Amino acid sequence: MSAYLIAICIIGLIYALLAIGLNIEYGETGLINFGHVAYFAIGAYASALLSLRGVPVSLSILLAGLLAAVAAIPIGFAALRLKDDYFAIVTLGFAEAVRIAIQQEEWLTHGVQGIAAIPGLAAGASGNSVFLAILLLVVLCAMGSVYLIQHSAFGRVLRAIRDNEVAVVALGKRTAGFKVKVLMFGSFFGGVAGAFYSHFISFISPEQFVALVTFYVWMSIILGGVGTMRGSLVGSLVLVLLLEGSRFIGDFLPGVSDLQVAHLRLGVIGFILVMFSLYRPQGLFGKEGGA
Repeated sequence: MSAYLIAICIIGLIYALLAIGLNIEYGETGLINFGHVAYFAIGAYASALLSLRGVPVSLSILLAGLLAAVAAIPIGFAALRLKDDYFAIVTLGFAEAVRIAIQQEEWLTHGVQGIAAIPGLAAGASGNSVFLAILLLVVLCAMGSVYLIQHSAFGRVLRAIRDNEVAVVALGKRTAGFKVKVLMFGSFFGGVAGAFYSHFISFISPEQFVALVTFYVWMSIILGGVGTMRGSLVGSLVLVLLLEGSRFIGDFLPGVSDLQVAHLRLGVIGFILVMFSLYRPQGLFGKEGGA
């Protein structure tokens, strides 16, 4: 049972890293990114391939995050020319393009067969406990770095862009660089999350990086509160508990097939999200009246 709880906490913290990255893009800057899973996939594959070629796992994770950040630059420049809704569509298309590329480039990614036997971060009987401790430290460092940004001049400009970009431009600020930088920053955390995911699961394939992952991350920041880092953490843990807890619905409904249970799970999670939207739209830690 303790091993199962540790595994749930690890997945929750991986989602927390994803949520922290997405939260600084949307909560601080107002950029609607529906393609966050692309950087999750880039980080997972980059770290897996590097570690299988003999690069130390810790260095592989760092390089995977940096590669994901670099991959965000083209999308960052797209944000300069597109309105919010069009930018959201472009990011969604980018994520699907990345997934298809992973699926088709068998010479590198093994295509639909996936990559197996990915080295773990820690070995031995207490490997997952060590993994959890390291991941928790990384999440806390990520939250600390975002806190420093939020309370800096850079963070104040980001919030000004979110609230009224026209006014920021009128004051002589060039918003282009800020948008690109914040997308790179958020994508770095997405890549690091993907790297940790690959080393924890030890097997990755294209179908693990569908658009649904991005919307799960959106759910976590909505549950926790847009623009709040503790909301990203707690919202992600709540989301994973909902996803895992709903697996046991079938135990209380005899005669219901596994397919029906899967549909019920989505219905229960959707219902909870709707209730949050109606009665706690600011999330668990958001401020009344907005982020």
